[in-house]
Amino acid sequence: MCDRIWVRGFRAQYEPPLFWIIFLLGAVGNLMVVWIYTTVRNRLKTMTDVYLLNLALADLFFLCTLPFWAFDAVKGWDVGVGLCKMVSAIYKINFFSSMLLLTCISVDRYIAIVQVTKAQNLKRKRLLCSKLTCLGVWLVSALLALPEFIFAQVKPDRGGLSFCSLVFWNNAYNRTKILVLSLQICVGFFLPLLVMLFCYSVIIRTLLQAKSFEKHKALRVIFVVVFVFVLSQLPHNGLLIMEAAQAANTTITDCNVVYGFDVAGQIAKSLAFTHACLNPFLYVFIGVRFRQDLVRIVKVCAGALGKGGLSQIPAVPKRPSVMSDTDTTPALSI
Repeated sequence: MCDRIWVRGFRAQYEPPLFWIIFLLGAVGNLMVVWIYTTVRNRLKTMTDVYLLNLALADLFFLCTLPFWAFDAVKGWDVGVGLCKMVSAIYKINFFSSMLLLTCISVDRYIAIVQVTKAQNLKRKRLLCSKLTCLGVWLVSALLALPEFIFAQVKPDRGGLSFCSLVFWNNAYNRTKILVLSLQICVGFFLPLLVMLFCYSVIIRTLLQAKSFEKHKALRVIFVVVFVFVLSQLPHNGLLIMEAAQAANTTITDCNVVYGFDVAGQIAKSLAFTHACLNPFLYVFIGVRFRQDLVRIVKVCAGALGKGGLSQIPAVPKRPSVMSDTDTTPALSI
């Protein structure tokens, strides 16, 4: 067994400031999304509206776990096993739900752009279907987070601190760990990636064939969405594959290699965490209509505050949805 005190020290310096930055940026962005949908617009008109609201809520729940992990990196885990299990499970539930909701958004854009006639005919049913889909996403995410409830424990370290981590049963360590990692990799990355690539490839082909679209703007947003998703998740899931292979057949025995693997895993995990603060900007703020609504709200609020305070702020005029099914070009353009 290698002494990983040096790795713990690196984690204590690296993770806390990054996690607090992600927490602050993500909280501002996602709270703005929730406020727009629940207060300003006061209703959800499309499937994507429902998915975006649930995505923002999922990211907010996930962000609430980051302060715990930041303190864990510096001072260890000293708030009990129960909270360790709860925070670990909340993190996994919202991690999986975020990935699945992003997949649902890509499917909805596929239906709205490629299957336009069908989308219009089934508009009311699609809105109900989106709510049921979100319920299914949360249930599946909770089931996938069961290993966190079962195996999360407070584990003592050689440096005198205790840390919250998964501790598998000795008699089935490798087999259980491989199963858990396989589910995380398949459901949390490869399945969403395959669905997104299929949907967006067909969307791109449809936009290229259309004469009335501002193609360069629409395609730019699609490429950014797919690129950022792959960039943030591929390193982390690639290292998870290596970890699963290591559990199946121990091949890394040199301690220096183990240290490098651990540090790379921490950096890749932190990169994957950035999805919680990037989502609002990629999937909402990048939309022309949402940006216009946001500017209008700021102007209305600033004018009202100058006249008589918060009580004088009037209702913001209703506008079409961020990603309207009847007009996809503004939804996809910057």
